[in-house]
Amino acid sequence: MATTQDYLAIDLGASGGRALLGRFDGSAIHLKEAHRFENRAVPAGGGLYWDFYGLYSEVRNGIRLASIQGDLVSIGLDTWGVDFGLLDANDELLSTPHSHRDTRTQGTMEAVLDIVPRDRVFDQTGVQFLEINTLFQLYSMVRDGSPQLDIARTFLTIPDLLNFFLTGSKVCEFSNATTTQCYNPREGRWATELLDDLSIPSSIFPEIVSPGSRLGPLTPSVADGTGAGRVEVIAPACHDTGSAVAAVPFASSDNALYISCGTWALMGAEIAEPMLSTDALAHNFTNEGGVCGTFRFLKNITGLWIVQECKRAWDQTGASHDYAELTELARVTEPLRSIIDPDHPDFATPGDMPSRIRSFCERSGQPVPESEGAVIRCAIESLALKSRHVHGELSTVLGRTFDTIHIVGGGIQNTLLCQLTADATGCEVIAGPVEATAMGNILLQAMTAGKIENLDEAREVVRNSIDLVTYTPSSQAPWDEAYGRFMTLLDR
Repeated sequence: MATTQDYLAIDLGASGGRALLGRFDGSAIHLKEAHRFENRAVPAGGGLYWDFYGLYSEVRNGIRLASIQGDLVSIGLDTWGVDFGLLDANDELLSTPHSHRDTRTQGTMEAVLDIVPRDRVFDQTGVQFLEINTLFQLYSMVRDGSPQLDIARTFLTIPDLLNFFLTGSKVCEFSNATTTQCYNPREGRWATELLDDLSIPSSIFPEIVSPGSRLGPLTPSVADGTGAGRVEVIAPACHDTGSAVAAVPFASSDNALYISCGTWALMGAEIAEPMLSTDALAHNFTNEGGVCGTFRFLKNITGLWIVQECKRAWDQTGASHDYAELTELARVTEPLRSIIDPDHPDFATPGDMPSRIRSFCERSGQPVPESEGAVIRCAIESLALKSRHVHGELSTVLGRTFDTIHIVGGGIQNTLLCQLTADATGCEVIAGPVEATAMGNILLQAMTAGKIENLDEAREVVRNSIDLVTYTPSSQAPWDEAYGRFMTLLDR
């Protein structure tokens, strides 16, 4: 029998985090949850902040609990992108990191593009234009005269900052660096010319390391405090979608797209080189770093965030349903009655999401969804239609036909969404794994340990580890009609 190895994946998302123990037997990975915790942005003093020290404490708890349950070979950590912290000359954190949903970035994109033309920004970074991007967060600090930029000596994205607290290593991992819109994929370095043009100090940006890099052991204080000893920390794809895409079980990527679905739905194709064409710019695509020399050519879509915010609003009124109940209410509701653009600014920030959906439908002359099931059905169908739209754009820009969509991540637990995505796009949808991010994280650790040779072998391990579920599209006629209505709602 092959010797097993235990790896720890710490996966932090915008609404929660997990520490998952992955036992690799040479053929398959068997996951076990060691710790789970919530993550919420905290409003304070007019800003919106992450409870960073609370997150760090939970990360340590996860390491402690996992080390009791397994003999850890290594630890890998991944999080969401774009957010960051700044260290001073004494390596002290200058401020609790802001959430990307903080309103401080409002108007910054327009201000930046008044200084540097859009095509030049894209040529230097290859990143989708979203006001949440690190570039615009940093420029908001320039605009507001933040003294932190004068004091700062090191910029670290959230996973890099946590890895610094764990190991003392001050580097930025490639996949997360590419989400910042501060990285030049042509040159493989920080976009220093762009940063200089915007008066953002390029000197604070540290060395960039590849997925699979060894960051060093836990510091003595962390090793003692967790009881884990001097376990080595590996940088997987530290951007959660980078790790998730590493675990997409492509048999061949030639005709398949992926959607990594959770709070965000990131839809794209795996490519060998960044795509920086005028078409890619016109369709607002992004080039994010992948593993093993790949790039993720994709678009960020508002995912189940809208459903999550609807549930939160109803929970506050005492009308509480779990997600399975809400999905079932949507399943039995009249289909394709009301549609929204899930990426409309109305739905970008926390708030009373059911009321915002109803207002959008009323303004656009559609039936107003009154019941909880009707509101959720509207949100899920709209997400499926947005996936159809991005599927068409990807086919146009890449000049390829895609007839299969792999959906991975927590969103696959919403079986209605999976089926409606197949129906809307006319593609076969293959769902799984649900824990794609953790599995990709562990695969990179196993590759670093020399237990897996390459990405194809890693994806074979995924197929050995889970049961995939296939969804076949139904009649296209009603979706063709709904898509026509959907296109009239874009950019309203």
